[in-house]
Amino acid sequence: MNRPRIAAIALACLPCLPCLPGLFPLLAWGAEPVTARPALTVSTTRPSQTTLPLHLSANGNVAAWQEAQVSLEAQGLRLTQVLVNVGDTVRAGQVLARLADETVQADLAQARAALLEAEANADEAVANASRTRQVQAGGALSEQQISQALSAERAAQARVQAARASVQSQELRLRQTQVLAPDGGVISARSATVGAVPASGTELFRLIRQNRLEWRAEVTAAELPRLRRGTRVRLALPSGAQVVGEVRQLAPTIDPQTRNALVYVDLKPHPELRPGLFARGEFELGQSPALTLPQQALVVRDGFSYVFELDGQQTVQQRKVETGRRQGEQVEVLRGLAPGATVVLQGAGFLNQGDRVRVSNPPAPGAPTAPQR
Repeated sequence: MNRPRIAAIALACLPCLPCLPGLFPLLAWGAEPVTARPALTVSTTRPSQTTLPLHLSANGNVAAWQEAQVSLEAQGLRLTQVLVNVGDTVRAGQVLARLADETVQADLAQARAALLEAEANADEAVANASRTRQVQAGGALSEQQISQALSAERAAQARVQAARASVQSQELRLRQTQVLAPDGGVISARSATVGAVPASGTELFRLIRQNRLEWRAEVTAAELPRLRRGTRVRLALPSGAQVVGEVRQLAPTIDPQTRNALVYVDLKPHPELRPGLFARGEFELGQSPALTLPQQALVVRDGFSYVFELDGQQTVQQRKVETGRRQGEQVEVLRGLAPGATVVLQGAGFLNQGDRVRVSNPPAPGAPTAPQR
């Protein structure tokens, strides 16, 4: 197209320019305004003030309250019977094992015979001393003879006492041929073997006294002042069972290596408890007020917890919160949320910062929780 023709067309359009502003309202007539459409239909909730229990969690080992060692007292005697095994429940004074007592019986008989001989000699010495005292005033006996008679009396009485002590010693050895339980409880270890001749002091059995077990929990130095004697404890076993206990004693010292202290907890009997078991427990320290939200309202992203707060223009603002205790479906919110805030309940996991939403009525119990687009 040449230049003269372009110029002619431009001159022909000049009279229409004043009419262009009037055409804009006609073009916009009937068009809907452009607005942001809601991304999701959600339900909302508000934080609630409630009371939650205070717990202090700790780990530790289950151990015997006291473990008694049953050792051999007699010397050079052979084990003839072992009457109990590991896991057996015994009572105080029950016979656990027996030793060969033939040698001890013979020694006891010899000691008793020596006692009889000593008593007979003592009777004769007493009689001689009595006659000596009767004639002492008459001067029939010399001072030396009188002294010898009285000395023989005292020596004979001393030999009688020595013979009686020998008899008691042999009777004690005879009683030691029976190994007795020092207390009631459960046999936890056994090293006694029939036919062995163990030395004096050799451990034959190990006994859990009264079948009492305790949990030795490790707590930090900062947590130790929060605990008291009598504090209730709930212990969780690996099988899922729970055992109730009570704090008996707090350790008077702190380990300089770990900076932890031991807390001794008496446990109630339970068939699954075993010494050496590692378990986790919680100390019940009372209750305190808390601001809670349903678990469904929390969104975890990149390892942090978030909620979506609804503002007055039906848009959501992402808030980072710090959570604390949990009870059922309720989670404590420590920081990051005002008590009167309106928070998205259903559909929070599909939202982002600044999304516009449509709020529906709270869902009825048992209604599906999937958000609607």
